[in-house]
Amino acid sequence: MLPTLNMHAQMEKSERYTRGWSKLQEIDGEAGENVVSSLANISSDLARFIIEYSFGDVYCLNSLDNKSKEIVAVSSLIAQGTIPQLKVHLNGALNSGCSVTEVKEIILQMSVYTGFPGSINAMNTLREVLNERKRNGISDLAGNVLNTATDTADRYSKGVEALSQLDSLQAHRMEEAYCDFSPELVQFTFEYAFADIHSRKGLEKKYRQIATISALATLGNASSQLKFHIGGALNIGVTGDEIKEIMLLLTVYAGFPAAINGTNSLWEVMKERNIQ
Repeated sequence: MLPTLNMHAQMEKSERYTRGWSKLQEIDGEAGENVVSSLANISSDLARFIIEYSFGDVYCLNSLDNKSKEIVAVSSLIAQGTIPQLKVHLNGALNSGCSVTEVKEIILQMSVYTGFPGSINAMNTLREVLNERKRNGISDLAGNVLNTATDTADRYSKGVEALSQLDSLQAHRMEEAYCDFSPELVQFTFEYAFADIHSRKGLEKKYRQIATISALATLGNASSQLKFHIGGALNIGVTGDEIKEIMLLLTVYAGFPAAINGTNSLWEVMKERNIQ
């Protein structure tokens, strides 16, 4: 902590720097300060850019609340498998109002979009973070205890219903496109991705879509799926400005090319809907 504070004291403090330092402490607390401290002797410029740009500029935008911003960060970092930074932002998500249940739900959902290995690593990392916070006397909000018993009754129809809440025609499109060629893909999409995961009650649909958009834009290899989930997010009440801010946050976590491509996908969806 002391090296961080010394470096912070010695730097010329622009308005952006002061604003960013305050936002960094608000969201990531000591975990974020430790990242800045670790860079002091190798690249004070990188430390300054993290504070001024990431937190002074991007995190101070106001279309998304801090909880949503940290869901963007966590989802993007799981997609990339960047465990040290994921630890920082799991702390940030918990600091910003996510319950333990909600964070677990985000990690479970990433099994659909970024694969099971990433979800396994992220869940193990969450366990480490929770143990560290408990040792430091931090009591986190547990959230609702979910009934995890498997309901095997007509998962296919349940998945169709959950998918249709995002787009009423998408289930039919998938069946037309893939039922003859790969019926198992349709079945597993409906039964696992939407019946088992998207139908769970531990995370609001808005946050599920924010997490999905962040992961898909980060991956950069699923433009049609990204456009679908942007449309689904708009259908359930996420605003265009909120999705624009997701892409701006991704300049920090996934880089400018991913953010530009994601913004282009949003632009296409909004033009198709005649939304300004």
